[in-house]
Amino acid sequence: MSSASTSSLVLKGVDHTARPTWRLRETITFYRDVLGLPLIHTISARGWGPATHPDFLHFFFDSGKGSTIAFFYYLGSSEPAGLGREKHAKPWPEDHVFDATHTAWQVDTEEELKAWKTRLEEKGLEVSVETRHEIIESIYFRDPNGYFVEITRKLRPLQERDSTDAELTLQAAMELEDEAARGVQDIGAIDDVWNRKSRLLLSDASPGAARVLVLKVPEFAALIEAARRSPQCKVDDSLEDYAVIESQSPMEFSRKELGVKPAVWYGLFTGGLQGRITVFDRDRVRIEP
Repeated sequence: MSSASTSSLVLKGVDHTARPTWRLRETITFYRDVLGLPLIHTISARGWGPATHPDFLHFFFDSGKGSTIAFFYYLGSSEPAGLGREKHAKPWPEDHVFDATHTAWQVDTEEELKAWKTRLEEKGLEVSVETRHEIIESIYFRDPNGYFVEITRKLRPLQERDSTDAELTLQAAMELEDEAARGVQDIGAIDDVWNRKSRLLLSDASPGAARVLVLKVPEFAALIEAARRSPQCKVDDSLEDYAVIESQSPMEFSRKELGVKPAVWYGLFTGGLQGRITVFDRDRVRIEP
């Protein structure tokens, strides 16, 4: 294949995701009968190649929009030690490494999300409260294997500024990662990323002030308005995508006064930060120059 043709390659969407299970009947019942996903295909085969690969069933459920969610059931094998403990865990991330791997299904409205919560609880599942993560609102629960499952609705469409902001965040993180690889300093906290990102956006900013860069999107609008009301803060709107809150003295904000959910609160400075966070608890944050 020539380089000209490879440059035009485009992925068409997720075909399927797959995970192992050692609970065949429970997994089928959960995805087919509780979630209502049609069982559409099963592969049954001897081990694929290596002698260590057990015989298996590989079965697929229709997860919507042309995609499937699939499971491997390995015949005669035992569940790895420790994996099963997650099936009894609460529906929030107690084990962030294990729970990072999860599947989220989309619904269109708040009413649908609440109705799903009711349906799942009627089926005997423990379901989280509705949780807002900036642009989505979700509920969480666990399947019989302990895997995290999410149902979510979008709160707003993504914009070009979201994409630009995402690139800057990851650029800042990769710069710090490269420095850590050279032995400069490990990334100690997300504050390091926020401060580096602010340098990318405000390369010529004068020292001596605390600054917060706020992406101009609805979920962070309350922070900008709170700064406008504060006599010690100045808000600069000259950047197209960001408002810059500046203060020569420490700034403080309250989550309850801003009216934001905890998931948004803990990402409040994702736009960038110049200064030191000296207090950051569930309801109060203090930034010093």
